Amino acid sequence: MSLVIENFQLMAKPSGSVCNIDCSYCFYLEKEHLYPERKSHWKMDQQTLENYIKQNIKAQRADVVDFVWQGGEPTMLGIDFFKQAMVLQETYRGNKQINNYLQTNGINLNQEWAQFLKEHNFLVGLSIDGDRISNDAYRLTRSGKSTFDAVMQGIEWLKKFHVEFNTLTVVNTKNVQRPLDVYRFLKRIGSRYMQFIPLVERAAAEPDENGLTLIKPDFPGQCRVTDWSVSEGAFGEFLNAIFDEWVLKDFGEYFVMNFEQTMTKMTGQASACVINETCGRNLVIESNGDVYSCDHFVYPDDKLGNINQQDVSELVNLPQNLEFGARKKTHLSQDCEHCIVKSVCNGGCPKQRFLLDSQGLPRKNYLCQSYYTHLVHVWPRMKTALDLLYQNATDKQLKQAIKNKYYS
Repeated sequence: MSLVIENFQLMAKPSGSVCNIDCSYCFYLEKEHLYPERKSHWKMDQQTLENYIKQNIKAQRADVVDFVWQGGEPTMLGIDFFKQAMVLQETYRGNKQINNYLQTNGINLNQEWAQFLKEHNFLVGLSIDGDRISNDAYRLTRSGKSTFDAVMQGIEWLKKFHVEFNTLTVVNTKNVQRPLDVYRFLKRIGSRYMQFIPLVERAAAEPDENGLTLIKPDFPGQCRVTDWSVSEGAFGEFLNAIFDEWVLKDFGEYFVMNFEQTMTKMTGQASACVINETCGRNLVIESNGDVYSCDHFVYPDDKLGNINQQDVSELVNLPQNLEFGARKKTHLSQDCEHCIVKSVCNGGCPKQRFLLDSQGLPRKNYLCQSYYTHLVHVWPRMKTALDLLYQNATDKQLKQAIKNKYYS
């Protein structure tokens, strides 16, 4: 079978769902039920690590290959694991450039980690939900204690050794009420690149045969949206509040992934999988080598295979994965086809498409109201910003022009 997808991302979860804290809202912790052997064998072994690195480099047609290390909590593997990964990358990279990204809660970061991350030019994604009030709403230790001070100490180590980092903030039912508090706090701690990820999960009334409670969008049984999920329209208002401050004060100095991706999409380029027409290029590999189409679809029937038995270049082009990626477009609600923001939304993430549309089909995105509220607000402002950028306007000129046109 000829290759269809030649460049893709294979995000690694080398510690699986194993983590050192117990976030109430974490969708991945319960994946331990899929791997009961994880109680004693939870770390990615040497052979799987080597296959992952070798295959990922070989499969990519681009000259730059990204390695994204996530969890669970990947720092629980220890620095020696990642030192070995660096050796293997050097062994197999050929003439390709390798970039490494580590997503962490920051609690284990210390001088040794900071030195290692700096030496190997890691970009660190730091998970933090805002100030102490917001962060400790759901991100607590297993004994129910605050994680805030430990995370802040981790950030200080990164700053001391000049490790580049950005922040990932899960927007939930609590911090969604404090958009500017969250945004201004993230700026104060030195985050120049922010990601705001809306939390939407549904829980079944009873766990399924695999012990999973958080369900897929096509789940037919009794279920409910979890208490910690954002409401249908709140996320849009959250983004708008931050956008209005960002575009007037911080454009060109601070970067918000959500806004950058939308502007990229408005120029006609491919952007994040959430707002592209199709998906299927953001795979995930579990600690034992199992590969899934997406880390939001780690369910038994979404497993593509295992890199210890098949090459990842074959797995990504299996009919199952190609159909998974195309389904985002082929199963788009008819309501979306007539929506004025469809070109920069494309129905959002399939995981969140479970509301009934006007045809009575469960294809409407739970965040549809939020996307519409946000995009209708920012579209004209972003269009003006893009026009000014094409005219080589300075950031100061751009902010003043937008202020005069939209905020006077």
